[in-house]
Amino acid sequence: MPDPALARSLLPLALRLSDAARAAILPIFRTAAACNPHNKDLNGFDPVTEADRASERVMREIISAERPDDAVEGEEYGSSPGKSGLTWYLDPIDGTRAFVAGLPSWCVLIGLVKDGGPILGIIDQPWLDERYIGVGDEAWLDCRAARTKLKTRDCKQLTQAVLSTTDPFILTPPERGAFEHIRATARLTRYGLDAYAYARLAAGTIDMVAESGLKSHDVAALIPVIEGAGGVVTDWRGRPAQLGGQIVAAANRTILDEALVSLRRSAL
Repeated sequence: MPDPALARSLLPLALRLSDAARAAILPIFRTAAACNPHNKDLNGFDPVTEADRASERVMREIISAERPDDAVEGEEYGSSPGKSGLTWYLDPIDGTRAFVAGLPSWCVLIGLVKDGGPILGIIDQPWLDERYIGVGDEAWLDCRAARTKLKTRDCKQLTQAVLSTTDPFILTPPERGAFEHIRATARLTRYGLDAYAYARLAAGTIDMVAESGLKSHDVAALIPVIEGAGGVVTDWRGRPAQLGGQIVAAANRTILDEALVSLRRSAL
């Protein structure tokens, strides 16, 4: 269950993690080191850079020192068990392909989960100095020393919506068919934004993001930010979002229900 008081008490620590990740990543972005990643996938291309690893290491070190009983799940270094009932989900660079290409749509994701439910989320884009934060029923953007309340757009119907997915070619054929129904209805579709699309959904410039095959570290940070901004996140059947799998985030329930007519056709 959500625990806003606990989440707010741990927000200063989450901000420290975000600051530390920024310090580890920014010196590497748009350098030769960023352009020559290692490949984690023998059968394809799944890049990882030293920035990914350094970012996660420094965040784990802080958590270990400050909250040794908390569990940690990270993309690069896996699981560290805990006994507090709290788990930190870390994606040190969500959008490594964008990072390698020098495009500022990658983000650092920090999610805090209590008993299976996300209670705090940070989507941080260090190069743009944009930090999207969700705690309880609140969400805000800290950018260049200014704070702005986040609110999803009042999009009345899917034909008015701005839609996004990172890569339609990684969807299965049934999933791609369902997505195509939504794309054909939406006003505008943008690709390749990774977690930054969810941040902009919370900020009111994108109205829906539909994706599949997500991992827990991809999702945990997103839910508090979007829900705190008034949006909704579910699976492709309209059930409460799990930590991974098929995820659809929308500015409101009205356009979500429109999209679910198509998404349910390929829902797992």
